[in-house]
Amino acid sequence: MAAYYNEFDPYAAQWLRNLIEAGHIAPGVVDERSIEDVHPSDLRGFAQCHFFAGIGVWSLALRRAGWPDDRPVWTGSCPCQPFSAAGKGAGFVDERHLWPAWHHLIKEHGPPVVFGEQVASQAGLLWIDRVQTDLEAEGYAFGAVDICSAGVGSANGRQRLYLVADTDGQRLPRREKQDVRTQRSRQQASRRCDAGRCGEDALPSSIAVVGADGACRPLEPGTVPLVAGYPTIVERLRAYGNAINAEAATQFIAAYIET
Repeated sequence: MAAYYNEFDPYAAQWLRNLIEAGHIAPGVVDERSIEDVHPSDLRGFAQCHFFAGIGVWSLALRRAGWPDDRPVWTGSCPCQPFSAAGKGAGFVDERHLWPAWHHLIKEHGPPVVFGEQVASQAGLLWIDRVQTDLEAEGYAFGAVDICSAGVGSANGRQRLYLVADTDGQRLPRREKQDVRTQRSRQQASRRCDAGRCGEDALPSSIAVVGADGACRPLEPGTVPLVAGYPTIVERLRAYGNAINAEAATQFIAAYIET
């Protein structure tokens, strides 16, 4: 098998199996255990390992960027709730802070390339600092960038931090760690990624929902609002909400390949 997918949510895990069967993502197996229960030996023989796999968007983005299914790579989008501004802000003490479990597997296997993603909040930047420190200690060169999904054609902002760690590249100067914060400040001052704005620049395939406060909020293209009696709609919206933006990830991977 080319790929290993680790996804704790049963609904998303079955969605992954459907996508594999349909040929939309790399062929492989889906493991529904918590990442904390995965042993390094369980990952032997897999070219690609996708953790917190959701609905397989990392695999889709790799293919779109021209990355062969049999080229080794690990990906993961650790739970963002501990570091989201909309959450309780528990951060590193939150039980959903699962980077240590993923770090352990990376340390034991040493994959040549690791791609990841996290929410672009102030706490998310602290998370990136921790990840960079841990991976550089294992000999990885590390880079991260703050990407706005609207900048790649989406109808919403969805600001996210994308990272790559590479065992073959040269280690970047430590000052590069501060560039993520600097870049984000500049983007916030100039970007037009207002997720509450609807108008002629919104994609026609998107759906806008007007909240009680009168603000117009686009949903991801292809999703639908919550309607009583609509089967599995809650699970679908949760899966979409946890997924990364495919085009943003594709552009990030393509930039890595180019450089």
